[in-house]
Amino acid sequence: MIKVIVMNKRTPTKQKLLNILKKDHEMMITEIMEYFTISEIAVRKHIHELVQQGFVKRKTIKQSMGRPYYVYELTKKGHDTFPNQYEKLPLELLQDLEALQGKQAVNDVLARRMERERDFFEKEIASDEFDEKIAEVARIQDEKGYMVEVEKTEEGHYEMKHFNCPISNIATEYRQVCRNEKIVFDDVFPTSEVISHSCITSGDNFCKWTIKAPKKA
Repeated sequence: MIKVIVMNKRTPTKQKLLNILKKDHEMMITEIMEYFTISEIAVRKHIHELVQQGFVKRKTIKQSMGRPYYVYELTKKGHDTFPNQYEKLPLELLQDLEALQGKQAVNDVLARRMERERDFFEKEIASDEFDEKIAEVARIQDEKGYMVEVEKTEEGHYEMKHFNCPISNIATEYRQVCRNEKIVFDDVFPTSEVISHSCITSGDNFCKWTIKAPKKA
C-alpha cells in the first residue's frame, strides 16, 4: 500500500521528503519508500543530497542482536524550512506590552535583556588580555548568528563587522536594542573606546564597530 501525505501534487521530491520526515520524524528507508512509487535508488539519491545540504541527518541505531540500521530525521535547518512564527512572536509581544503598559515597560524589558547579555559575557570571557578578549567576543557573537568578521588594524585596534542581525526585526522597531549593545561592549572593554560606524537596522549592509586598543600606561 502506498501511503499518501497531503501536499501539492507538484511538490518536488526533496520537499516531499522533508514533509514526510517532519510528520513522522525518524524513519528507515523502507518506511520512507511507502510514500513513493519511484525507485529506491532515486529516493536514496535525493536523501543523500539533503544530507549533504544539511537538511537531513542519518543516525545509526544499534541493536542488541543483529546489524545496526539507519534512520533519517530532519536537522534544525530542515525544520526551519517550514513556516513558523518564531521571528514575529517576540516583536508582537513587545508591541502588546507597549500597548498595555507603555513604552517604559518595553525599555525595562530590553534593559533586563542587556543586563543578561552583560552577565553572560562576564561569565564566558576568562581573559583580560585585549586580543584574547576580542577573539572570545567574536566567537560568542558568531555562535549567536551574527556572522562576525574581525580585522586588526596597523594601530592595534580591531574592526568587528556583524553581517547578520538575528534580532533585526526587534532592533528595527526598538532602537534601544542597538544602544544597549553599545553599552554592553563598553562594559566588556572598559579600557577601550568602542565606536559604532554602521548598523543593519539603519539600512547598512553590516554593523561595524571599532574597538580601540587600550592605551599603555
